[in-house]
Amino acid sequence: MQTPDPMHMLMLFGVFAIVCGAAFFAMHAFAPRDMRQRIEQAGGANAAPAAATPERDESSGSDWLEKLADISRPISQLSIPKEGWERSSLRVRLMNAGWRAPGAAPVYFLAKTALAIVLPLSAMLWLVHTSVAQDTYEFSVVLFALGGIGYYLPNLVLARRIAWRKRTLFEDFPDAVDLLTVCVEAGLSLDAALMKVSAEIRISSPVVASELDLMLLEMRSGFTKDKALRNFALRTGVDDIDSFCTLLIQSERFGTSIGASLRVLSDTLRTRRRMRAEEQAAKIGLKLLFPLMFCIFPALLVVLLGPAFIHIYRVLLPGMAGA
Repeated sequence: MQTPDPMHMLMLFGVFAIVCGAAFFAMHAFAPRDMRQRIEQAGGANAAPAAATPERDESSGSDWLEKLADISRPISQLSIPKEGWERSSLRVRLMNAGWRAPGAAPVYFLAKTALAIVLPLSAMLWLVHTSVAQDTYEFSVVLFALGGIGYYLPNLVLARRIAWRKRTLFEDFPDAVDLLTVCVEAGLSLDAALMKVSAEIRISSPVVASELDLMLLEMRSGFTKDKALRNFALRTGVDDIDSFCTLLIQSERFGTSIGASLRVLSDTLRTRRRMRAEEQAAKIGLKLLFPLMFCIFPALLVVLLGPAFIHIYRVLLPGMAGA
């Protein structure tokens, strides 16, 4: 009896996974929507053209993201906890990255699952014609390694997104605090000053403006000011913004002057930003050491000592040959 070839088994498994994934995607992509959505769509078709708003256009542009989230929701249900999800570490990390939509977590887990499957399958189709496929152990190690890389690649993307957003908030938030201090000292209330700052800083720092808009929206929707400020600090994950929210909460609670407190905080934030810039500047010398040693100095030695070595070679070689 002939034993099955492991390579053929792996290829059959890959084809089976691709066909099942395509069928699963098609089943969810073309599934009929529920009755309520169809009724709303039918009612919207007969509505006046004036009903089309920028918000509707923006939401229609993100329909494919919602559809992708719906497709990936069965996969994400295996990883998302049913209780305490809003305060879980992954939810906080997604908010720190600016991905606050309900479909962010399903899309995140779909990306992890898809990359963990697609990368090994793509490599298998390419490696099957190479010498690596002759060794079953080495071939399996490569496939499992690619699967692990694909599974953890979204974590790396999320971490880089969080780092970029925190750095942007750290660099731009002191300007917002300065403008807020001026508005409060000019006589505006805190809510009006925050609205003014959000409108004025939107071009220079859209990230800070979007977070301020969301905080103001929570205040207008019935959240207490303390709750909205704490959510603001939780979404950003920046220590300076946490200090800002704590200052406003304590000023509101104890009745202290908000303008004077904001001025002290503004000076503190600018001092921190300057110290961080000085720290980064002090690290430049160490960061340039290895490029200079391995890239600049060898080329410099060749340029400076190359002619001397050639001259010595031409002078000493005839003498050594004659001796």
